[in-house]
Amino acid sequence: MRSMGSNALASYIVLACRPRPDAATQIASNAFRNELKRTLPSALRHLQQGNIAPVDFAQAAIGPGMAVYSRYSRIIDSSGRPMTVRTALGIINQALTEVLSELEDDFDADTRWAISWFEQSGFSEGDYGDAELLSKAKVTSVAGLKQAGVVDSKGGKVRLLAPAELPADWDPASDKRPTVWEMTHHLLRLYHVEKAGDEATAALLRKIGSQGEVARELAYRLHNISERKRWSQEAQGYNALVLGWPEIARLAREMPGTASPTPSQGTLI
Repeated sequence: MRSMGSNALASYIVLACRPRPDAATQIASNAFRNELKRTLPSALRHLQQGNIAPVDFAQAAIGPGMAVYSRYSRIIDSSGRPMTVRTALGIINQALTEVLSELEDDFDADTRWAISWFEQSGFSEGDYGDAELLSKAKVTSVAGLKQAGVVDSKGGKVRLLAPAELPADWDPASDKRPTVWEMTHHLLRLYHVEKAGDEATAALLRKIGSQGEVARELAYRLHNISERKRWSQEAQGYNALVLGWPEIARLAREMPGTASPTPSQGTLI
């Protein structure tokens, strides 16, 4: 009620501080980077499980990043000088992007291709030759991506299908080439594009089964890309889906009947 019709904050990020021990040591900047890569993945998954809004995710990730920075008395850069907070924040943001990219191992080959293509072209057209070259690196093919319902390919051009273009009768149980990309964007189509509501989206999430959590991870990843590219419309959609996820997931769990079997990871890959 407080936020309706106002610019009140949708969420608050709190930094908890504690005294650093007097015996804290110093480390080199490369050791700082390595420790970030080691500790950030589990910290980011914890934030996602807490349903931190994607729009707030980069700010929230500062916490575990600065926890690494501040536990040492000094971090020495390559020139022998103490690293500043400003430099540390830049490194933390860079590490965040790298870690999110590395988490793509959870996704099937078609989805990994789609992420790279989305980062390059969004939902706009690109050259077939570029798409086919990328597909070789991702161990898939443009023909396979079209069969999977991920892209449209004609006239020497390739583009990702936008959520509004996806078929309304899609059923993950009968999909012969299911992808996490499809799962995320069909959920997005129902919830954000068509405004079908929580129950309709939950019914689809129940059919998707355990892969639903991976679909939510993809929404975080695509929001991060959209924010960096300043694609506000796309960013709003992914952010909305994640924000609505707790209620959608609750309804999916409480629905009667048995969820459709989730395709195996082997099938996805």
